[in-house]
Amino acid sequence: MENFRETDPHEAQIAADTLERYSGSLVGDFRSFLLLTNFHRYIRHFAETHQVPIMEGSMFSCAHAPDLDVSIIDFKLGSAAAALIVDLCSFLPNVKAAVMLGMCGGLRSHYAVGDYFIPLAGIRAEGASDFYLPSAVPAMANFLVQKAASTVLEENKTPYHIGITYTANIRFWEFNEAFKEKLQDTKAQAYEMECATLFAASYRRNLPLGALLLISDLPLSRHGIKTKESSKKVFDTYTDDHIQKGILTVQLVDQMLKQKMKGAYRAKN
Repeated sequence: MENFRETDPHEAQIAADTLERYSGSLVGDFRSFLLLTNFHRYIRHFAETHQVPIMEGSMFSCAHAPDLDVSIIDFKLGSAAAALIVDLCSFLPNVKAAVMLGMCGGLRSHYAVGDYFIPLAGIRAEGASDFYLPSAVPAMANFLVQKAASTVLEENKTPYHIGITYTANIRFWEFNEAFKEKLQDTKAQAYEMECATLFAASYRRNLPLGALLLISDLPLSRHGIKTKESSKKVFDTYTDDHIQKGILTVQLVDQMLKQKMKGAYRAKN
């Protein structure tokens, strides 16, 4: 497809067909900046706030705001889905950068639910990142995107933490004592299921990508594990702020790219 970046034409066509089928959107609907998330509630909120329709495909839901030049995509949960969304979106002709708006478990006692977490890198315990990089290569977030995220939080005097996240495909691990000991030995500051894959795949695919995570629970404490009630409270309290911080982040990334600041990957063509 001629609108895609120069690569194997067959691969580009298959990526276009797959993205359109899975997202219910045409390639031309996607904007220059992407917000990636696991939450359909974020899609609904974004669509309602910006008065745009929700697009539903066979796997993803998304919404596109031309006035902002931002699209938001719910790519579902886990590293396999994270790998797929980067593979497909990296072929978009006009994409400039992406930010993951996800949630994580905070692994430090001084963290609080509602604080933000900016991962500089992800520990690759999920397996999917092995397809993109040798095991000795770290999964690093894009510097420019993370610098933009931290700048936005600093300017808004928002509590946040910086560190390394542990990415794994195990969701229900909080009562596995052996796993918790292993997790603590890594010195990771947060736990989630996508970042290492997103970082590795986006590095391989030359797509500047970072993450702005919300600490939704403190799972190393028995009374800090997320419940149905606490999850609802987090969504009710922080959804709007999280999305707005994501939009501000990509808008700042846009300014940085126009100023040709260091940190973005060199384009393929």
